Amino acid sequence: MAPASTVLEDHDGRLLAARVAADGQWRMPSTGSVPERFERCLLTFEDRQFHRHGGVYLPALVRAFQQNQRAGRVISGGSTITMQVARLAYGNAPRTWHQKLREALLALRIEWHWDKRTILRHYADHAPFGGNVVGLEAAAWRWFGRAASELSWAESATLAVLPNAPARIHPGRSRDALQRKRDRLLGELVRNGTIDSLTWSLAIEEPLPAAPLPLPQLAPHLLDHAERSGRAAQRVRTTLDADLQRQATEVLRRHAPTQRANGVMNAAVLVMEVRSGAVRAYIGNQPDAGGAAGAVDIVQAPRSTGSLLKPFIHAAMITQGEWMPDQLIADVPTQYEGFAPRNFDEGYDGAVPASEALARSLNVPAVRALRRLGVPAALRTLHGMGLHHIDRSAEHYGLALVMGGAESTLWELTGAYASLVRVLVDSSTTIDHAAPVHPPVIWQDDRGSMSNAVSSPLSTGTVYHTLQALLRTQRPEGATGWQHFNDQHTIAWKTGTSFGHRDAWAIGVDGTHAVGVWVGNANGEGRPGLTGTVAAAPILFELFGLLPKGAPWPVPVDDLMPMSVCVRSGHKASVDCPDVDTLLITRAAQRTAPCPYHRLLRVDNERRVRVDGGDPGISLAWFILPPAIEHYYAQRHPEYQRMPPWAAGSGTDHELGPAVIYPENGATLYLPVGMDGSKADLVALATHREPGATLHWSLDGIALGGTNGVHQHALRLANGVHLLTVTDDLGRQASVRFRTVQGGAQQILTAPGNR
Repeated sequence: MAPASTVLEDHDGRLLAARVAADGQWRMPSTGSVPERFERCLLTFEDRQFHRHGGVYLPALVRAFQQNQRAGRVISGGSTITMQVARLAYGNAPRTWHQKLREALLALRIEWHWDKRTILRHYADHAPFGGNVVGLEAAAWRWFGRAASELSWAESATLAVLPNAPARIHPGRSRDALQRKRDRLLGELVRNGTIDSLTWSLAIEEPLPAAPLPLPQLAPHLLDHAERSGRAAQRVRTTLDADLQRQATEVLRRHAPTQRANGVMNAAVLVMEVRSGAVRAYIGNQPDAGGAAGAVDIVQAPRSTGSLLKPFIHAAMITQGEWMPDQLIADVPTQYEGFAPRNFDEGYDGAVPASEALARSLNVPAVRALRRLGVPAALRTLHGMGLHHIDRSAEHYGLALVMGGAESTLWELTGAYASLVRVLVDSSTTIDHAAPVHPPVIWQDDRGSMSNAVSSPLSTGTVYHTLQALLRTQRPEGATGWQHFNDQHTIAWKTGTSFGHRDAWAIGVDGTHAVGVWVGNANGEGRPGLTGTVAAAPILFELFGLLPKGAPWPVPVDDLMPMSVCVRSGHKASVDCPDVDTLLITRAAQRTAPCPYHRLLRVDNERRVRVDGGDPGISLAWFILPPAIEHYYAQRHPEYQRMPPWAAGSGTDHELGPAVIYPENGATLYLPVGMDGSKADLVALATHREPGATLHWSLDGIALGGTNGVHQHALRLANGVHLLTVTDDLGRQASVRFRTVQGGAQQILTAPGNR
């Protein structure tokens, strides 16, 4: 059997891409039908008795014999359509009377086993149409640039006469002879009443095609993927929408000059429906990228995830009852056994609501959350959401997992974000039976078959809080148009940038669609300024502009319950919290601790000092943060009121003493190494609740000196366990014990985060 071309179609059967068959011929798999116009033209030209003979029409054979005898050469074959099918089966053997007899006998057998419709379809699928074009469908695309079912009468007539002598008469040469044949056929059609005179007059004015046309290549990388998936030489129906695929391709083309000006050559896009998982647009790489890098299908290529895993860690923390959706979490200098995450701006908030930390893509809170959750638990959540390329051990990834230390694909990541929304919008979702998590669906024959679907590891309430946080993702400076767009179209979105600015991501979801964008260089070359916000997010929002406005996701009232929440801290309200609001919070949050930051203090009427119970004054709930958090929080929040000191003779001020911010108690530090190989100093940081206090430092019992105002001190450390102590002038102390490791190298990671 002759090899066939691989043909890719959208969900409506429109051609997306095709590839020449293994023998160099354009030979498309059968569509299963023959268009009526072509059938009428073909039978009028080749075999008017097709529906009445049994495979051989003797009058035509006799007439052909007489004509050939008079001419002294073969000028007429007298073959029926069925005999021509037999001839094709013999591989177009030399035209002799012996061969004609063989074809006639085979034609009789064909008529016995096949009905007329099958015979006609077989002819249309295998007839030669000039050059390397075989079959009606390939001919329609090569000569006219559209499907055979869309051809006009003139075009159908042209293709009906081509197989009669494809090597001698075709649109590339002998145009006059071809047009005479076509026009004679059109004349026959008007005489036998197939077309009217007006149709005929318009048809004969149509020009012949000048040269073969290139076939559409709207999804070349998906065509490669189809062949790698065992669908070569088939007509493959996909879930794509050809119009959206074309529009999305043009979006990438418009952005390409700006990207290339920065040395960024590649990009990829995936657009899918949330509920079904059906992929509507698949662009594996930047159109016209060229070269080996342009051939890479980025949609399927594992790349560093950047910050894209943070929403899943956030959701897992809520699911496990580790924090409330908006509770304050620490954002202070942090170091875990040589791993020292930094925020993009190199600053710290002290404390920040968990939802805001996610929206701003802060690294330090994310790493602290992952350590509290545990890398094994985080991996279980990620696997449960379909991120199977993250397949190494917890020890391999460590805490860098949440800052781009893992690799996944645009295919999996967009599918995971879509599955988040599916948890909310799927009509079968309940508290006990979460919506299915499954990969995107691209092949039409896979739709409805979700045997590999699993239940979401995240509850509906958890997902709702996470998506609500992502609605507040920061826009770039001056992006007022995006703010307006978001008001009109509710989109939760997240960007990510890998280390070295190699990968720029943006993934967004509404209640109907999920859109994923990757921008970068397929060869892994990083470029300055290549970030998710700058490079990928504009494409993301332009793609959403092509889509109908998605329905907002529903509020999962069955998994939410009214809960008293401290307005200031976001924790469950304690009895001491003065400002309390009742909010709908996921039931998992019941396991969280009540607000630890409000305490009842008795202060004087001016609220300047604390007093004993017997002294005149008032009792107030005071918002008090731990010293290390307070140090940074007060800098960002000028309205923060520090805890007042005791009035003279009213109490002790131990609570107003010093605190060591860095290193943390119990930490293991890897000593930084200088350029010359020598160990560099490590800078310790402390704070005091009284801004003007003086601190006296000692390391392992040896005095180091004092600091005032900014409490930092360089420490020259040997390997081993050390005790660092700071003491104020009133003798109040704070100590931390930590360990330094021989031969280590501290890993300080500043991920681009949401930039």
